[in-house]
Amino acid sequence: MKTIIVNGTVVDTEPRPQVVPDAAVVVEDGVIVSVGPQPDDLAKGTEIIDARGGIVLPGFVDTHRHVWQSVLRGIAADATLSAYLDLVLGALTPAFRAEDVYAANLWGAIEALDAGVTTVYDWSHIQLTPGHTDAAVAALRESGVRAVFGYAHRGTGDADRAEDEVRRVRSALLPSDDGLVTPALAAWGPVYGSVEAARADWALARDLGLRISLHATGAGPVERLHDAGLLGPDVLFVHCNGIPDESLKLVAGSGGTASVAPAVESQMGHGHPETGRLRSSGIATGLGVDTVTDVPGDMFSVMRAAFAAGRAGQAAPELTASDVLGMATIEGAAAIGMDHRIGSLRPGKQADIVILDAGAPGLAPVHDPVAAVVTAAGTATVDTVLVGGRIVKRGGRLVSVDVDRARDLAVRAARHVTTQARTTSAR
Repeated sequence: MKTIIVNGTVVDTEPRPQVVPDAAVVVEDGVIVSVGPQPDDLAKGTEIIDARGGIVLPGFVDTHRHVWQSVLRGIAADATLSAYLDLVLGALTPAFRAEDVYAANLWGAIEALDAGVTTVYDWSHIQLTPGHTDAAVAALRESGVRAVFGYAHRGTGDADRAEDEVRRVRSALLPSDDGLVTPALAAWGPVYGSVEAARADWALARDLGLRISLHATGAGPVERLHDAGLLGPDVLFVHCNGIPDESLKLVAGSGGTASVAPAVESQMGHGHPETGRLRSSGIATGLGVDTVTDVPGDMFSVMRAAFAAGRAGQAAPELTASDVLGMATIEGAAAIGMDHRIGSLRPGKQADIVILDAGAPGLAPVHDPVAAVVTAAGTATVDTVLVGGRIVKRGGRLVSVDVDRARDLAVRAARHVTTQARTTSAR
């Protein structure tokens, strides 16, 4: 099957975001074949997508999101980090049934696709039972999103480790690294657990060929991993607020990467988002929504939060709109180890593509397409989305899933979880 996107303003992101003049994007069997002049000979059965008046660019890459929290939207808008942990992980998490996780992951993945996020790293710490895990993976698959399923043990204590479950996920649920949903280990690391548990998790992940992601802020986590010989190019550090300069040098020297969630970090009080310090240290840095319990679930909001924070004050190196769009695409793909497959429109990569309506109110007129995407576009301007060449959104409407059914499931799950949590707390 061949698809050709014509007449749009094409923005590629590799090596840096730039407009490709007079370009058509040719896709065959889910892979980008060429970005350049429109072919004269159109094979029979070729689908033409007319992107006239649109901006064509790679799909956004969300490097850190707790997708299962989609049914808790806005529930912790005023919360600090500690209050969020008490409410969401302490009170609400135990109320989730497997069917609630299915509904939440399906709805969260649909939200991502609707906003042009074609790849999401799902840092999933809702593994209360194997059934919860199966439900989370099934929903991601059903949605059609490209996802990294980061399995996190059911709790932060050493006794909560479930090595057999990680092996089951790898062998039975997600044995391939070539599918739309691929596995990783979301580790509590030496932040919440012991160094000994971290050693065991790192050994397990590396034995199974899984990349590792962990939350890390301030002094301590990087140093402990370094002392234990666990740093490496397969480790993704999330947040990184307040990490000392010497620690950043250790991460950079190991080839490690980072994910910043600027909206959540600013709102919950983690500290100033560290995009500038990370990138100036030579660390590939992606952007993440993190949690919709207190911020929007689209990459446009995240890009604007990163852009504003990166240019605030004299201490932070200045970011450009081009830098920010890169972090939301190709650099984010590099941060999660997938830049060989996604993140740009380079031929040979998966056809994860977004078309924005550049004539929409609030976006037109467009003088600089890169700046327009970062500073003015929004979910309402996302006209068409392809994942692996498959159209999942067309004409501003999702076409690959039953949105009404998914919404109904999400509403019912939210009602059950919040009611059950209130009932439990009243006892």
